[in-house]
Amino acid sequence: MTAAFRLELRRSRLLVLWVGLVSVLYAGIIVLFYPSILENAADFEKMMEIYPKELMAAFGIVGSLGDPGTFINSYIFQFLWPLTAAIVAILTATRLAADADSGFLDLPLSTRLPRLRYLSALIAGQIVALAALSALTIAAIVAVDLIIEPDFPIDRLSLAGVHALSMGLAFAGVTTLLAVLFLDRGKAGGLAAAILIVMYLLNVIAQLSPDVADLARLSAFHYFDLKPVIDTGTYPAADSAIFLAVAIGGWLLALVAFRRRDLSA
Repeated sequence: MTAAFRLELRRSRLLVLWVGLVSVLYAGIIVLFYPSILENAADFEKMMEIYPKELMAAFGIVGSLGDPGTFINSYIFQFLWPLTAAIVAILTATRLAADADSGFLDLPLSTRLPRLRYLSALIAGQIVALAALSALTIAAIVAVDLIIEPDFPIDRLSLAGVHALSMGLAFAGVTTLLAVLFLDRGKAGGLAAAILIVMYLLNVIAQLSPDVADLARLSAFHYFDLKPVIDTGTYPAADSAIFLAVAIGGWLLALVAFRRRDLSA
């Protein structure tokens, strides 16, 4: 299992490196603009008054952009993190299906390594990859924050990173199950991406139309609001629990399915 885990880490390092680099550059550049936005917060608020509040809420902008929680949540966590986390989660979780299609999967499974341990090693690799991506994103914010004023609370940013990680793990858990069921990277990855798009649209529609507000409960994005974490340090334990339950449930079902899966089908 250790060898399989190390192999998974080696195969994920370039993916994490490049996606992490994009995250670091984007998050760092965005944070550099915060002092200017803070100085001109009143002007920005007047500009945003022309847009309906429901529309702004649909894109995660609730309150003044001069507020640290609103700024970081809107520009980084609502936009950047779901995209980068989805890319890493889908590409790492569907690697099993890609290996099955290419025939590479026959090599490790021809040894004495049981199927469950092999898939467990892949799952551990997913966790490490997403944890590294979350850490890089938070590190970029903290690094740039050292040269600007005012300072962001590092402990609250760390909590935000933990919650962001839990969301990424939920993506990975569901995608791993799809990869085992289809053994086709295109189908599993495409369906996972489609599910995320539909959930995003459901959340937007629910914000725009109060009559269908309950639809938001079907969306992962409904449980991903980091503004309170950054502003007050209130950690969304219930929301993180939901993400972790989805992640663990997806992985457990994937393990059960993979144990019985006919790999020749």
